[in-house]
Amino acid sequence: MKVRFPALDGLRAIGALAVLTTHVGFHTGASLNGPFAGLLARLDVGVAIFFAISGFLLCRPHVAAWFDGTPRPRTAPYLRNRALRILPALWIAVVLAALLMPHSADVTWVIYLRHATLTQIYLDGPPADGLTQLWSLSTEVAFYLLLPLLARLLTGHGRPSRRGVAVRLFALAVPVLVGPVWMASITATGHPRAGLWLPGYVGWFAVGMGFALWQVARQHGVLSTPTLETLANVPGTVWTAAVALLLIATTPLAGPYNLTAPSAGQAFMKTLLYTAIAACALFPALTPTPRSARVLGGRAGHVAGDISYGVFVYHLIVLGLVERVTGYTLFSGRFLLLFLPTLVISALVAAASYYGLERPIMRLGRRDKSYDVSPASSANAEPNSTDAWTMTEVTPASPPGQG
Repeated sequence: MKVRFPALDGLRAIGALAVLTTHVGFHTGASLNGPFAGLLARLDVGVAIFFAISGFLLCRPHVAAWFDGTPRPRTAPYLRNRALRILPALWIAVVLAALLMPHSADVTWVIYLRHATLTQIYLDGPPADGLTQLWSLSTEVAFYLLLPLLARLLTGHGRPSRRGVAVRLFALAVPVLVGPVWMASITATGHPRAGLWLPGYVGWFAVGMGFALWQVARQHGVLSTPTLETLANVPGTVWTAAVALLLIATTPLAGPYNLTAPSAGQAFMKTLLYTAIAACALFPALTPTPRSARVLGGRAGHVAGDISYGVFVYHLIVLGLVERVTGYTLFSGRFLLLFLPTLVISALVAAASYYGLERPIMRLGRRDKSYDVSPASSANAEPNSTDAWTMTEVTPASPPGQG
């Protein structure tokens, strides 16, 4: 039986909305000036939330197999399914950007090929309009490729025990610090491209991996965490903490709102704050109360979860076309003028892409006529120990200076 974490559907939708909103905020200048500048600028925290979701969903099958004593997920089908999920919409977006978006003579077919292969973050070259948000998908794919090895290191020795789980959770705290240190180091040494690479974000994936280990250990009665059990029953408190941390991130502690490079200390603090926000956003969705499950995992959340990857992939192209049609001038305000049509059209395009192209391709490639990214089930169903290899829609926004 496939596992269902219904509240993650709504969390994906919230992340997609955050990504779209922060990019519209930048294009209108609302994230640079005005009463909501700080909040709009920091909605790039969606990258941390989605990386954490991905770490949880993709690591959990390995943890479940470890606890159950069953074979671990096979690498080849896993990589095939990841490709089936991300490549069709990605390649369509690249073609649309090449055909519909303005570009300089420096943006050649080679630049678009790099985006289609998600190698653009490792090579020097001009940005391609409509595709700059794909840096985070490149980082995500690097995690995909390393996940089988990381999961084996996490679960490959001994049988599950309380002490073994505790040691592994402690070990996962190391990458949580690696990310902030990496971002501070590359900021101090002036290597901004390296700020797009996986080491800067490995801690956000580790948050999800740690929650996967905790959730399965809790389910099997191996780990008792009374404090976390209490917090799981008061999701509003944990989500309020996430909002409070986000407000702290809007201060100069996390760096400037514009494209000015932060200091090393600001880069460190922003990455660390985003780690904590991601943890607080994800945790209540793993063991949701009935009300949280209904709100985040109901029919609307289910559909929004399905199309959120498409919103991520297509929304900058839609935004550019809306600007062209309306004659909009960059940084001239009027946030709602761009936000509303961009949101509606992006959702419609994403829905057409998912139901007309992406899902049929996934069903054909998986040989499963009923496959869905967010399988319908009871909103308050308790997950069992066997996971489907479903991919969380990765909809991260870009850090300052990108996207």
